[in-house]
Amino acid sequence: MTVAAESSRAPAHAFVSGPGPASVPASVPAPVPSPAARVRSIGGSPVRDILAVTARPEVINFAGGLPAPELFDREGVAAAFRYALEETPAQALQYATTEGEPILRERLAARTTARGLPTTADDLLVTTGSQQALSLLATALLDPGDTVLVEAPCYLAALQVFGLAGARIVAVPGDADGPDPEALADLVVRERPKLLYTVPTFQNPTGRTLPAERRAAVAAVAARHGLWVVEDDPYGELRYEGERVPWIAAHPDARDRTVLLGSFSKVMAPGIRLGWLRAPAELRRACAVAKQAADLHTPTVNQLAAARYLTAFDLDAHVARVAAVYRERRDAMLAGLADALPAGSVWTRPEGGMFLWARLPESYDTTALLPRVVAQDVAYVPGAPFYAGEPDRSTLRLCFVTQTPEEIGEGLRRLGRGLTG
Repeated sequence: MTVAAESSRAPAHAFVSGPGPASVPASVPAPVPSPAARVRSIGGSPVRDILAVTARPEVINFAGGLPAPELFDREGVAAAFRYALEETPAQALQYATTEGEPILRERLAARTTARGLPTTADDLLVTTGSQQALSLLATALLDPGDTVLVEAPCYLAALQVFGLAGARIVAVPGDADGPDPEALADLVVRERPKLLYTVPTFQNPTGRTLPAERRAAVAAVAARHGLWVVEDDPYGELRYEGERVPWIAAHPDARDRTVLLGSFSKVMAPGIRLGWLRAPAELRRACAVAKQAADLHTPTVNQLAAARYLTAFDLDAHVARVAAVYRERRDAMLAGLADALPAGSVWTRPEGGMFLWARLPESYDTTALLPRVVAQDVAYVPGAPFYAGEPDRSTLRLCFVTQTPEEIGEGLRRLGRGLTG
């Protein structure tokens, strides 16, 4: 029997919302307490909801943030797991320390140091995806009612995490380059936030990159006013053109107050669910305590396999091959947007990552238009859910990495029909 069927047969008075059990007749089971208010108030991810609706194989889906599965290094990853299970089975199948396997943290520290941020294994905490790192930070840093500053627009799942923590979320005004440092300084003085959350490189959802001078200015604001900066970098290695911009965490002003998040999801495989955070010692220890309460530790076999991959295979070469394919797909999308979108539309031209952001003329509401577009067997994510404050309803996010250039061209033709039909 389905849940819906069961609930339709139960007496109406058996389902009572409130903080605890209600008194009911002895012959009727007492209702269980309601879920926490913070869960009821946040809701699910619009991206996940769209993916569920557009799971049909004929749909060309620009909505997801999914790496291209045909580009996974399946042989290399499989060999790394075989090594972990055949050569170190007792360790791979056993409990591990909360902080993470030392050999993986050493490899990650070496990669981080090589990219301009001196790091030791003890600076890192391995997490079950970088999404867990965000959740741990919210647990470690935020009390209900604390203020968090975010970009406008902002990564959706970060808004969920901060909302579940009971934070007051305030967007920092900005422009095509990202948050405005002067506006940030004004908000820090006025709002006294605990942290700023930013994805400065190939941002989700816009694809933009925060320029070096703004990163330095953000670091200076954090130093001057006392502010944590959470710098999320899941896409930074997927650069197609231009020069790498140093992390905010590498600025002397911010080194003792920046948490840098990383992930294997976009460069190795999301199914491995491996991320990490680099943070000052006291905050890192607080996150470790939060992780002990969440899952004790990240799966050992996944950690050892990833460490083996970093030892036996060339991840940088693999990422370069992936980036070359993604660049072709980005270019295919950029080439077709002018014909697909209404006259007067504008869009970003990302130097890397997975997404671009479009703004249609003001009269368009991309949420209202989505069903008409899906009827053409193509999908995007409306921009409104990415805003902490007043949304720009004429915006939308497109992911360009999952489809081939030919599929992208066809998808854009369908998108044009849906938007203009």
